[in-house]
Amino acid sequence: MATWYLVMQMAVLSLAAGAGELADVEDLPRLVAGRVRAENALWIENALTARFNSAKQVTVAEIKGPAVITMIHFAMPATLKLNRDVLLKAYWDGETAPSIDCPLVDFFCDPAGLRDAVNTSLVNKRRGFNAYFPMPFRTSAKIELVYDGPMAPGEELWKAMPCYSYVMYRTLREVPQDSGYFHASWRQEGLLLGKRDYVALEAKGRGKFVGWNVTIRRPGRSNYPVDENEKFYIDGEQTASVEFQGLEDSFGFSWGFPPTESMFPLTGWFPFLKGACAYRLFVNDAISFEKSLDVKIGFGVNEDPSFRKEFSQPGNTLQLSSVVYWYQTEPHATLPVLPEAANRAPAPEVAFWPDQEKLPTAQDLKRRGVQLLMLCGRPEKEIVYALPGFAVKAVSGYAWDGWGMPVYHCRADNKELRLELTVPKGAKGTVRLHVIDPDNFQGGRKQEVLVAGKSLGTVEKFQEGRWLEQAVNSEESADGKIPIQARNLRQGSNAVISVIEWIGEKG
Repeated sequence: MATWYLVMQMAVLSLAAGAGELADVEDLPRLVAGRVRAENALWIENALTARFNSAKQVTVAEIKGPAVITMIHFAMPATLKLNRDVLLKAYWDGETAPSIDCPLVDFFCDPAGLRDAVNTSLVNKRRGFNAYFPMPFRTSAKIELVYDGPMAPGEELWKAMPCYSYVMYRTLREVPQDSGYFHASWRQEGLLLGKRDYVALEAKGRGKFVGWNVTIRRPGRSNYPVDENEKFYIDGEQTASVEFQGLEDSFGFSWGFPPTESMFPLTGWFPFLKGACAYRLFVNDAISFEKSLDVKIGFGVNEDPSFRKEFSQPGNTLQLSSVVYWYQTEPHATLPVLPEAANRAPAPEVAFWPDQEKLPTAQDLKRRGVQLLMLCGRPEKEIVYALPGFAVKAVSGYAWDGWGMPVYHCRADNKELRLELTVPKGAKGTVRLHVIDPDNFQGGRKQEVLVAGKSLGTVEKFQEGRWLEQAVNSEESADGKIPIQARNLRQGSNAVISVIEWIGEKG
């Protein structure tokens, strides 16, 4: 057996220390007290009351303690598809509020049920879901699946839900006083992270945080920041004593997530829609707390102010979701009420969700005499308005659309950005250019802009955006071609242009 696998198995089993008899692999030969049992549900061999044929809420296991659950398995539905319509809930020692309350798929590190396979040390998925968190209890345990989608109980629902389950547990003489109860909570929110932090957990009591999985995305767009900090506020502290400086670093990576997914036993990441899902299990470095633990994601106090500014503006809403795993004493703080099934789905891939991009109407442009409008770098359509005979061709540079609204796009080049404006031969008018540096790249862009070979001078400190204008006479447009250039003057930075307008001369 590979050395790393033995190490991981020892680490996993060590979580059960104090809740059962096993501490590590070396203890496997020991003959210990207690019986191992399993409770089955959901399959056609089980009673109708334990299947989705007759109900939308099914108790898959109800166990008397003291005992420790050692494994939970759910088979895939007959359709091999599952989303957030079904919830996993667990109640310890007769409590009325659940200690586990998550979409089933997210609990197993499969956000929204989009993955074919997940492979971590404590949860995995491949045509079935398996969890290995030790879950001790003293008097009773109840594990439920709750479907709150639109289908009625019956054959169709049975085919859409997990078709079989078993819960493995070992009976104990007693659960040690210092053993906590397992908890898991799901949250999802769309927010402007520059204005406030995402809250993943607000726990009260004594316990320890042992892991989480997190998704982050900017719906409809392929880029998202990786400079968020992961903050753990222990026992009411105002400054987090555990703070990871960078989203990707907290999950074991650097300089952004790698180009391909990586799944290790304790850390990993994979694409989630156009964003990312990452997980980390804190087996060797669980974060303990005596009174409370707040877990948040947000920008650091000393982060580049441009990040906070950019992600405070409309069009930069991020959607985050998370499942947090922790142990603690009871009673626990009431877990957040989950939204209805339809509202648990990921936000649609609509750029700027929930905001919308506003474009000028043809009437507005005609009123100003605009005969061509190009939004440089806009992914759907750069030239949004042009009369016959007008066009723009990119000669050098690349498109970028990662800023916030209203000007979220540009054409850029590390050396010299060159564009060629086509107008009717001999046309008279004015070229208007909008340049903006919202991310203050490399301490602020600095560039020289030229139109028809005429320099408009050095342009810098344009973080708020600036309009530049240059009149063009009939001699300069004699061949119908007007060159537009932006030369980068700051090493390590780039030159940008975001909007090009041609306004024809009246008369």
